Amino acid sequence: MKRFAFAALLVPIVAWSQTETRELVGQIGSRPALLVLHASRTAEGAWQMAGEYIVLPTLQRRFLEGESSPEIGVTTLREGTTAILFGRPSTGELRGTLRAGVFKGARFAPGGQERERFEFSEEFPSMEAYSTNLRCEAADAHYVSSLQLAVEAGKLQSFDWRSKLAPGGHACSVANPQQQPLKGGLRFVNGRCSVTLREVGDYVRLAAENCVEQCGSAAYLEPLFIDRRGNCRLLRADTR
Repeated sequence: MKRFAFAALLVPIVAWSQTETRELVGQIGSRPALLVLHASRTAEGAWQMAGEYIVLPTLQRRFLEGESSPEIGVTTLREGTTAILFGRPSTGELRGTLRAGVFKGARFAPGGQERERFEFSEEFPSMEAYSTNLRCEAADAHYVSSLQLAVEAGKLQSFDWRSKLAPGGHACSVANPQQQPLKGGLRFVNGRCSVTLREVGDYVRLAAENCVEQCGSAAYLEPLFIDRRGNCRLLRADTR
């Protein structure tokens, strides 16, 4: 259900022609975090935004929606515990500037008190030396994901990622992709389907994009977080 709720949040965004997804890594207070923003430029030149930040290493989520001004990038993002923020109580607000690949400012409590400073950047660590050989599985009540991945010194050796959604049994499968260059990570492609590995804190995050052709009608590939022992984890559904 959380996937469909998040898709509903993006309906106003995809109505505009110029859209993009931006991933940034950094700190919120003393906590390392990953920020994912889906942005669309409005007719006035501002950016409408929706997304989430993920606190590492707990993998707790906070959902975001708001706007960034043109040119100077003044940005305000309302924060909540669910992807549908309209009509629900806020857990905070991120206020700052987003420009030149850096988002920095302060997080405020619902009452307006400053809680902590934050700074995120689109510059991710290089994975040219990354090596792993793992098999892992992660699941929740209705979703199971399995991964077989071998990488040697940043070069893909083998890859097989599958998921299945209960109770209908709809499934996804991405196997034998080709590697493409990517600064600050590793990218593997199979047709239009793109799979990206990025180092985020103590995890490596695996995420898919444009992989509809590899999935059944109701299936999807939820991002996986791989720890240093080769275990895979899904994001926590409850962020409290």
